[in-house]
Amino acid sequence: MFGTQVSDLQTGVTVANGAITGTLKYYNDTSKALVKDWGAGNFLAVKFTNIDADSTSVMVGLEPSAGSELVELIDDPDKNGVFKITDKNTQKLKVVQSTKGADGSTYINTQLYDLSGLTCNNA
Repeated sequence: MFGTQVSDLQTGVTVANGAITGTLKYYNDTSKALVKDWGAGNFLAVKFTNIDADSTSVMVGLEPSAGSELVELIDDPDKNGVFKITDKNTQKLKVVQSTKGADGSTYINTQLYDLSGLTCNNA
């Protein structure tokens, strides 16, 4: 992702029961876009699956954010995201999925994933 192998960023990352666990490596390769754009640190890479085919929007990001608001995922062909984790105990991964119902109403499903179970390696 962004010129970086996922294995350079993390190991054993799983998503279950509203939580994300695993180990985030400290990444500081200054030749790579992630570090050039966001600085060295711990990055979480996520492949988003199970997106409702009727979704009109899927916004993803961290809450609270450390510099980036939610971004649209629906038109992203690979449905991948990389997020710099600055405080695993307060940040959550947020996914907001919007769909149009048969009656024309918009339905919004918001999911927050707990990150406190992540292990973040230091420099």
